[in-house]
Amino acid sequence: MNEQLLMMKDDNIPIVHHSHNVRMESKSLYAYFGKVPALNNISFTIQRNKVLAIIGPSGCGKSTFLRCLNRMHEEVGGTIDGEILLDGNNIMEYDPVSLRKKVGMIFQKPNPFPTMSVSDNVTAGLRLNGFHNRKKLREIVEKSLTQAALWDEVKDILKHPGANLSGGQQQRLCIARTLAVEPEVILMDEPASALDPISTAKIEELIFQLKQNYTIVIVTHNMQQAARVSDNTAFFYMGELIEYDKTSKMFTNPSKKQTEDYITGRFG
Repeated sequence: MNEQLLMMKDDNIPIVHHSHNVRMESKSLYAYFGKVPALNNISFTIQRNKVLAIIGPSGCGKSTFLRCLNRMHEEVGGTIDGEILLDGNNIMEYDPVSLRKKVGMIFQKPNPFPTMSVSDNVTAGLRLNGFHNRKKLREIVEKSLTQAALWDEVKDILKHPGANLSGGQQQRLCIARTLAVEPEVILMDEPASALDPISTAKIEELIFQLKQNYTIVIVTHNMQQAARVSDNTAFFYMGELIEYDKTSKMFTNPSKKQTEDYITGRFG
């Protein structure tokens, strides 16, 4: 066994690095709703500081795979077989709350807490976990909103309800809320599908900036968006991984005819 045990985390889970370039890995993953399979034998790696796009028609398992990565599949009564590794560790060894600090989630529709102010929305996760240093929280609000390209737009209305912001601003507020807990991986489930073109462009630009510091996995129906924002692409169909490759190759010279047919709009 050539993995090197480097150190122990606060939650006593050892950090094991298989490869410096791999942040997460899916190994022979099967996901079920009851006895109905939603994913069949999914195996591939998710590279550090890269954007992975997951494409495929509705009902092919894209969002299920995303929810498996931070154990939210269990929240809807699902089960899995196989392994998902985060930095070489099986995610089932983590407490789900601890895991979701490391693997954050941005949903299709912006979901700020409607009764909370902009700043309280950003710090909600931290305060829920017992962090109450006001000075530090103010610093985190500014840093997270700046990272989410929202600070200049909201710095004068931090005490106003987050629900008063536009749809695109609300989605960036949700991204800031995720960034505040300092995750390692950010999962995005159709993050721009409910937004106008200008807001969509801002989210895409933000994704490009965030990958300098984070690993990002985005589910999208938008082929052009996948081609614009991602480094690697995985094509799912009927719960199976059909093809996984660099986005530049997948969109110009896919290995499978099924992939080519989907990308060119012949089906799906």
